[in-house]
This record gives sequence, C-alpha cells and structure tokens, in this order.
Amino acid sequence: MATEKNLHDAFHETLKDVYYAEKQSVRALKKSAKAAHAPALKDVLETHAEESAGHVERLVQVFESIGKPARAKTCEAMQGLTAEMEEDLEEFGKTEAADDVLIGCAQAMEHYEISRYGLLKTWAGKLGLKEAEGLLERTLAEEKNADALLTKVAGQMAPTASGAAGSSRSGGTGSKARAA
Repeated sequence: MATEKNLHDAFHETLKDVYYAEKQSVRALKKSAKAAHAPALKDVLETHAEESAGHVERLVQVFESIGKPARAKTCEAMQGLTAEMEEDLEEFGKTEAADDVLIGCAQAMEHYEISRYGLLKTWAGKLGLKEAEGLLERTLAEEKNADALLTKVAGQMAPTASGAAGSSRSGGTGSKARAA
C-alpha cells in the first residue's frame, strides 16, 4: 500500500519542479539578452541571467537543508513558456516589436517563478524549515525586483511606429495575452 502524501512531499516535488524551471530560465534569459536590441533591456536580461544562476545554487542549498539531493523534475509550465518565447522570437525577432515581445516573455517566466517561490516560502514556514524559508525569501525578492525592472524598461521604451496608434501595448505583456 502506498504511503499517504503530505506537505513535506509536496514541498520536495515543487522544489524539484522549480529547480528545473530555474535552469531553463537561465538559458532563456541568456538567449533573450542576445536577441534584445535596447541596451537597458539587454542589461536587465543579462543581469537577471547571472542572478538566476545564483538562484540555481541557492536551490541546491535548499535541497541540502532538507537532506535531499538536488534533482530536477520536468516543469511543463516552464517548457511551455520557453517554447512560446522561441516562437515569438522567430515571429517577431527581426521586427520593431521584438523588445516588447521579449519583455512579455521574460515577465511571463518571472510571474511563474514568483508564484512558485512564494508558495515554497509559505510551505517552508508552515513546515518549520527556517533555513529554506530564508533562502526562498531572498530569491523571491530578487524575482520580484527583476519583474519590476522589466516593467520599468517597458515603460521607458518608445512606442513602435506601427504600434503607436490603437496599440494594446501595456508595458510588457508580449504579443499574446498570456496566463502565467
């Protein structure tokens, strides 16, 4: 008979999911930084790619703090978000809307990560995992900051010539309405 799953199990499974997602995020951010045209956007993406590499290392510390090996579990949500980014880069990469679309893709990834880190931090607190809670809180703050920087860059970018009138440009929502 299988043992009943508990919050510790959910925490560990979600941690494996986020570990995979963060590794994918590092690759996607590096690719986005190379594709970005605006220097401010390129800088935000490059900086957050480096920061995200630190998030991967911090996740290893979280695994260690709960006595588990750092193992990834395929995160279908991040796979979907990175696939959309690839599609959008192909479709818009050589257009004047490219940077706006990149911001939308990056923010979709950030919003996913914010939701996961917030959840893990809350669960760590409920489970009395103080070290993990502190590490996750630090990463959550950095993810929120990256999202705020992307919004700031989006607001500072001039509207594209063809998109200035009647555009639904709302500071980094990308080419499509996305639920992240």
